[in-house]
Amino acid sequence: MARGSIRVRGTKDLKGRLRRSARLTDVKKAVIVNGSELQRNMQRDAPVDTGNLKRGIGMTIEDNGFTARVGATAEYAPYLVYGTRFMYSRDFFRPNYYRQRQQFLRDMKRLMK
Repeated sequence: MARGSIRVRGTKDLKGRLRRSARLTDVKKAVIVNGSELQRNMQRDAPVDTGNLKRGIGMTIEDNGFTARVGATAEYAPYLVYGTRFMYSRDFFRPNYYRQRQQFLRDMKRLMK
């Protein structure tokens, strides 16, 4: 399953500022909204032959609402993302991931103000 993660450095400062300036429910809502946008964009950009890949892109919420995992369950998803020597890459994952990561970081900065 193709998955992505965001690593945030300076988590002690982030936790302290979030406790002071934002409610944790706002953070959970931002995680859910950004996760669902990532899922929707990945489904939109996924190449469709039978529709199995598009239907297999799902989202799970973990860590009490602080983690959203979005990934494709189709066994052939990595071949589409990275390509093979017989086919070119039709990456539906990374461009959407990097775009959504920027949006998520903007949302977190907005919550910290």
